[in-house]
Amino acid sequence: MKKYFAELVGTFVLVFGGVGAAVLAGKHIGFVGIAFAFGLAQLIMVYAIGPISGCHINPAVTLGALLSRRIGGKDAVLYVIAQIIGAIIAAGCVLYIAHGMPGGYSAHVSGLASDGYGLHSPDHYSMAAGFVAEIILTMFFVLTVLGSTDIKAPVGFAGIAIGLALTLDHLVGIPVTNTSVNPARSIGPAVFVGGWAVHQLWLFIVAPLIGAVIAAAIYEIFRSRPDQVISTRQAERSLGSEQQERGRHGA
Repeated sequence: MKKYFAELVGTFVLVFGGVGAAVLAGKHIGFVGIAFAFGLAQLIMVYAIGPISGCHINPAVTLGALLSRRIGGKDAVLYVIAQIIGAIIAAGCVLYIAHGMPGGYSAHVSGLASDGYGLHSPDHYSMAAGFVAEIILTMFFVLTVLGSTDIKAPVGFAGIAIGLALTLDHLVGIPVTNTSVNPARSIGPAVFVGGWAVHQLWLFIVAPLIGAVIAAAIYEIFRSRPDQVISTRQAERSLGSEQQERGRHGA
C-alpha cells in the first residue's frame, strides 16, 4: 500500500505545484515560471518518493514502465488509480485557495489551468497540432525516465534529468495545449471545470499514452540486455556498488 500512497502524494505535489503556479501565480511568473514549477515538483518527488514507488506520478510513465517490463499489470492499474485521485485532490485544493481571490474564482470561466486546444489553447493551436505536440513531448519525457533510470545510467542523477525534461516539455508545450504529457494532470482540473475541459480531455489521455508506447519502443532498441532490466524504483534507490554487483550477476 505504501507505494500506491506514494504515487497519490507524488501526483498531488506535481499537480498542486504546477497547476497551483499557473492559477495562483501565473500572472507574476509567466510561462517560464510555470514550466519550472512543474519541473521542480517532478524533480523533488523523484528523490522524495522514488525509493518507494519509482515516482511515476503519471499514467504515461506507468504505461512505459509496464511495456518495458519494469512493473506488473496489477501495480500499473493501482498506480494509475492513485495518480488520478492525487491529481483530483490537488486540483480541488488549488480551486479552494483560488476562491480566496478578491472577487472569487470560477473554474469554468478561468479554466483552472486545464489543457485544451482550439479556442482553449493559450495561443489557439488546432486540435491536430495539439495532438502531435502531446505525442512528441510525452515520448521525449517517458524516454528520459526510462533511459535515466537504466542500469547503466549514472546513479543519483535521474531526478535532475527527469525534472529538466518536464520543464523543457512545458517550455515548448504551454502555448500549444497548456502541456499535459500526463493524463492524471489533465483529469484533475477537468473534473472541476467540466464542459469544454471534459469534452477535450480525450486528447490528453490518448496522445500521451501513444507517446509512451513510442518511447517504450525506442527504449527497447537501445536498452540494456533483458536479463539486466530492473524496476524504476530499484534504479532510483541503487548505489554504484549495487549496479556493479547486478552487472556481474547479469554478465
